Amino acid sequence: MHKQSTLLQLLASTLLAAALSTPVSAADYVIDTKGAHASIEFKVLHLGYSWLKGRFNNFSGEFSYDSEAPENSSVQVSIDVASIDSNHAERDKHLRDKKYLNTAKYPTATFVSTGFFPGSEPGSATLSGNLTLHGVTRPIEIAVSKIGEGKDPWFGYRAGFSGTTAIKLGDFGIEHNLGPVSETIYLELEVEGVRK
Repeated sequence: MHKQSTLLQLLASTLLAAALSTPVSAADYVIDTKGAHASIEFKVLHLGYSWLKGRFNNFSGEFSYDSEAPENSSVQVSIDVASIDSNHAERDKHLRDKKYLNTAKYPTATFVSTGFFPGSEPGSATLSGNLTLHGVTRPIEIAVSKIGEGKDPWFGYRAGFSGTTAIKLGDFGIEHNLGPVSETIYLELEVEGVRK
């Protein structure tokens, strides 16, 4: 009887230790573009005199995130480049042509993360990854701020982040621009995901 009790205690301890040592997997989220709770916006200096702003209206993506182990996070996004919208139809037509984005040949841009590095401030991080644009893939870094996470009114669970980065058009084979001050594009990202 004593041996059986000892065996049961040993088995229970082993199972508990195994449960505690098993890493918690990150939750998977779909970026809520359907509800328009996400955006990819950009701005670029126009001749150094004003900011030209716009957005990409159509994109999709997913991310994995675990607040207990944020370093295990990952993101992937696909952008319909032809959905560029600067609130000026004729300008958007020019941006889609061969001089700039050449959307007929390169209709899709993608971002696939390679690392997530929590910062010193709560909720801050650096997201590294590969951006493919205009047929060229280059590594970039995105400064990330966590907005929040929790239950929503529709019995789901959400997490949201903001991000900023800057890219040079020339790095992606886009040589045509309006001068040195217009070579850099600043991206502002808002991402709200719904847990699967």
